[in-house]
Amino acid sequence: MAEPLFRRLALLGIGLIGSSVARVARERGGLAAEVVACAKTGRTLARVLELGIVDRVEESPEKAVAGADCVMLCAPVGAYAALAQTIAPHLAPGCILTDVGSTKQSVIRDVGPLVPEAVHFVPAHPLAGTEFSGPDAGFAALFEGRWCLLTPPAGTDADAVERMAEFWRRCGSMVTTMEPAHHDRVLAIVSHLPHLIAFTICGTADDLEGESRQEVMQFAASGFRDFTRIAASDPVMWRDVFLNNREALLEMLARFTEDAQAMARAVRWGDAAYIEDRILRGRKIRQSLIDLKQA
Repeated sequence: MAEPLFRRLALLGIGLIGSSVARVARERGGLAAEVVACAKTGRTLARVLELGIVDRVEESPEKAVAGADCVMLCAPVGAYAALAQTIAPHLAPGCILTDVGSTKQSVIRDVGPLVPEAVHFVPAHPLAGTEFSGPDAGFAALFEGRWCLLTPPAGTDADAVERMAEFWRRCGSMVTTMEPAHHDRVLAIVSHLPHLIAFTICGTADDLEGESRQEVMQFAASGFRDFTRIAASDPVMWRDVFLNNREALLEMLARFTEDAQAMARAVRWGDAAYIEDRILRGRKIRQSLIDLKQA
C-alpha cells in the first residue's frame, strides 16, 4: 500500500463526491492517514459515523480544518465564499486548499482572495457523478476511468499541483490541467446545458394538464426516462452551478436554441437530408464517447 499523500484530509461537505473520496481513502489507502468530515447538519454527520467511512466528524468547519494538510471543499459552489471566510484563519501553513466544484472561475473569484499566503490553492473538478446525493450515495469506484480537471491560478506552487494530480490518480482518475475560463465553457456544453434542458423538459411535462400528464408518466419511453434521471440531481448544487457559470451557460443555450430552431424548420418544411445529417452527427458523437471509454 502506498504511503498516504496527506496526514489529515478534511472534507467540508460529505455528499456524493466527498463520501466517495472518503471511501477511496478507507478502502484503498494512499490518500490520507486520517479523514475528517464536516457537514451542515448533525443528522448527516451521525449518518457518516454510522457508515464508518471517516475517522472523525466535526460540527464546525474551523475544528475540521485544524491541523489538516489538505482541505477539500465538497459543498455546493454557492457556499464556498462563506466557507472560505470561516476557515481561512484556521488553515495550517503549507496546507493545500482544493475543491470539487463544477464551476472554476467563480471558485477562484470567491475563494482565491481569502486564501492565506502560506496556503496552496489548487481548484479541481472530478468529472464523475450520479443523480444521487448524500453520504449514502458515494462509492469508491466513482472516479475510475473518469477525468479530473485541475485549474490552478497562475503562480500556484507546482509541487502542490502535482500532489493533487497524484491524489486524483490514486482515486482512479485521469488528470489534466485546464485554464479556468476554458473549463467553464467546456463544462457549459457537456454538463451544465444538458442538465438545464433536462430540468426544463421535466418541468414542461409536469405542467401538462390532467390526463396528458398522467399518460406521460405512464407511457414514458426511454428517452424521457433518461431526462428524468438527470433531472433527479441535487437542486441546490445545480442552482449554484447555473448561477455561477451564467455567461458560458447562456452562450451555449443561445447556440443550442438557434440549432433547435433550425431543426424545427427542417421538420416543418420536410428537409429530410438536414434531419438525417443531424441524427448521424449525434450517432458519431456517441460512438466517439464509446471509443474513449467515456460512455
